[in-house]
Amino acid sequence: MKSYRKELWFEIPARRGFVNITPQVASCLRESGIREGLVLVNAMHITASVFINDDEPGLHHDYEAWLEKTAPHEPVRQYRHNDTGEDNADAHLKRQIMGREVVVAITNGKLDFGTWEQIFYGEFDGRRKKRVLVKILGE
Repeated sequence: MKSYRKELWFEIPARRGFVNITPQVASCLRESGIREGLVLVNAMHITASVFINDDEPGLHHDYEAWLEKTAPHEPVRQYRHNDTGEDNADAHLKRQIMGREVVVAITNGKLDFGTWEQIFYGEFDGRRKKRVLVKILGE
């Protein structure tokens, strides 16, 4: 069995944002030479997420509105975590909702997706560099 590891780095200029990282993950798969196996894509920061869904702007807007309604950023004093001087408690909650990682099957050297599926990096406390781990295992 072969193993491949690469870190992708992102710096989102806004507090929140979604980035389709499917092309970068597909590039990693090509570099790995693995034809059958699994790829793990993992946000390596506690205020960022990796998830799979449709690449449709209306859906991204709906996510933003739903997440802000579910875990609003302000007032920042509503969260005990922010008593430490932070202002990102909502980002931790948003990450918990959207998830830490995804696993995708690899078949015939391709990401084996369902219809419309794409991999996204979700940022909930941006304006600094964060990394995403791509780990591929297989033959």
